[in-house]
Amino acid sequence: MQHHDTIIALATPSGAGSIAILRISGNQALSICAKHFRSVSGKNLESQKTHTVHLGHIMEGARIIDEVLVTVFKNPNSYTGEDVVEISCHGSIYIQQEILQLFLRNGCRMATAGEYTLRAFLNGKLDLSQAEAVADLIASDSAASHQIAMQQMRGGFSNEIAKLREELLNFASLIELELDFAEEDVEFADRTQFKALIDRILHVLKRLMDSFAVGNVLKNGIPVAIIGEPNVGKSTLLNALLNEERAIVSHIAGTTRDTIEDEIVIKGVAFRFIDTAGIRETEDHVESIGIKKTFEKIEQAQVVLLLMEADDFLSKAKKVSHEIEKLRHKYPQKPLVLLANKADKINETEKSILLSKFPKVHLMSAKEGVGVDDVTEALYGFVNTGALRNNETIVTNSRHYDALVKAFEEIQKVKNGLVTGLSGDLLAIDIRQALYHFGEITGEITSDDLLGNIFANFCIGK
Repeated sequence: MQHHDTIIALATPSGAGSIAILRISGNQALSICAKHFRSVSGKNLESQKTHTVHLGHIMEGARIIDEVLVTVFKNPNSYTGEDVVEISCHGSIYIQQEILQLFLRNGCRMATAGEYTLRAFLNGKLDLSQAEAVADLIASDSAASHQIAMQQMRGGFSNEIAKLREELLNFASLIELELDFAEEDVEFADRTQFKALIDRILHVLKRLMDSFAVGNVLKNGIPVAIIGEPNVGKSTLLNALLNEERAIVSHIAGTTRDTIEDEIVIKGVAFRFIDTAGIRETEDHVESIGIKKTFEKIEQAQVVLLLMEADDFLSKAKKVSHEIEKLRHKYPQKPLVLLANKADKINETEKSILLSKFPKVHLMSAKEGVGVDDVTEALYGFVNTGALRNNETIVTNSRHYDALVKAFEEIQKVKNGLVTGLSGDLLAIDIRQALYHFGEITGEITSDDLLGNIFANFCIGK
């Protein structure tokens, strides 16, 4: 992997805008830019202090391409740890391309996806988990995913792992030292203290692994399936939740034959709503495929909204109770929210009877928008945001989770070895493996393939 040359890319989204920013990084960044930048005050760009901004023109020979602001970041005090120049130009696509092509012809090459952040990692400005958090921060589309990414980018997760790794490394060194004095039968590592450390590491790893269940859904959005019989108002509810006409609404039963998905943010947490085909017996081949997909989406959902007409809760109470129990038995781990739609069509007495029979049901009218806020409140109540509120470390990355699981398994082996009196040389093997998996998270242990896979998912210019 070649990372010693000078790279350039557009750091702002492609397309026309008021301004655009081109970022140059590498040993020749200042000298290449200086050749094509003429300061309005006659300054020499290469002699300017770091973190300074300069007004001037980008020139190709005697031709002025644009009036720009050039910001200088000198190594090692830059994002990449190299000399970095950022050119703020007018947002014309023509101007952007003229400047980009000028520098590509004069010593720069086009940056690859994530190459700036990769260089920041290679130059020790970020560890690997922090670098991955940069991509999560850019992709964050809710307050929750933003907070998690910021916490990780600022080193919260890295610090926890580094502390565990350092303590384990200290004991590993003592055990390795014992091996050098095996004939004298001396013990440098206090086994009681070591066992206490192992228990503490297991406790922290378990907490971090458990947080992945919360972190993964907060990062990617919590999938919510809207299910029920045809024509009870599922599509109307989806439209009411999204506050737009996202799904086709019709009085004809079986209108929705495929799943429709969209996302909203409730109190900073993203929810992905899935409007499904109505569940019923049908001979329509296309509709039956939609119903099959409904059950697939229920399997994937974290929360299920069961929507029925309010009148059905009264007139078909036994059947409704049976359907509810059947769903709870089939999906015991999934929260089931009962919604009685078209409640505006029953009177107050009937509402009281309905609530006495089904006390946890939410009365609503999706068409009128009545009770929709109660549904969103109920959904938010299922989200465990305690760790988020307390600013605890939450794991969202499946690669990190996999490394934590492997480290946990190795530490468990060390604990078992201490209990059974395993020899120091065998304990040392398991400890080294645990240290290896810790290093995978923060980047002490890497390979070109791993880095390539991680940074290939970044945008160009970051």
